[in-house]
Amino acid sequence: MITLHDAVISAYPNAGVIRGDDVNLLEVSDLNGQNITIVPSTVTAKLTQLQTEETTKQEAEVAAKASALSKLTALGLTADEVKALLGIA
Repeated sequence: MITLHDAVISAYPNAGVIRGDDVNLLEVSDLNGQNITIVPSTVTAKLTQLQTEETTKQEAEVAAKASALSKLTALGLTADEVKALLGIA
């Protein structure tokens, strides 16, 4: 799960300490303790981007497993054999 803090770190790679859980009230400083001014809309946009990328990645994994299952079944393996091979419960 992508968090607000993940988005801050992605948008502001020099962020070291992040306090808060409201994008409009975050306090961010670097590893030297210097405050970093963040733009809430930048963090929100980065959060949306990271969440979209995560969803796309998860959907691709599901599609790849379904494709593998289909191809192995076409080769004559039973669904149970394929699941055992792939470690799917």
